[in-house]
Amino acid sequence: MKAVLTRVSEASVTVDGQVVGQIDGGSTGGILALVGVGRDDAPDAWETVARKIAELRILDGETAAVDVGAPVLVVSQFTLMGATAKGRRPSWSAAAPGDVAEPVIAKIVARLRERGLQVAEGQFGAMMSVHSVNQGPFTVLVEA
Repeated sequence: MKAVLTRVSEASVTVDGQVVGQIDGGSTGGILALVGVGRDDAPDAWETVARKIAELRILDGETAAVDVGAPVLVVSQFTLMGATAKGRRPSWSAAAPGDVAEPVIAKIVARLRERGLQVAEGQFGAMMSVHSVNQGPFTVLVEA
């Protein structure tokens, strides 16, 4: 499992011209989390990713989302699992199929909400337009 976490002042996801999820990070910032679920992920990998989204100190003043109640936008991103070592066309064989990945993304979102965070979501499997205003820019890759 991989997640790209970006500190943002705002972020949104649009599907078919409709905003389906958005956050406003305010003065401390929020987190845009692009999450890719792998075919061979450990059963508890989602818990690690949810913990990292909530607890990594990547917001202004070296705070974490859970410390300041920062909003999080979670967007499923199977392309993070693309293998590019050979040839010119990425291989998606490491990505989990949709019927496996969708419930994993839902678990991550639920865990973040259990921790008291405001969580917005993209729409699983849809062609999404993701807009973000990065702060810093500050982006990290989490692998679990």
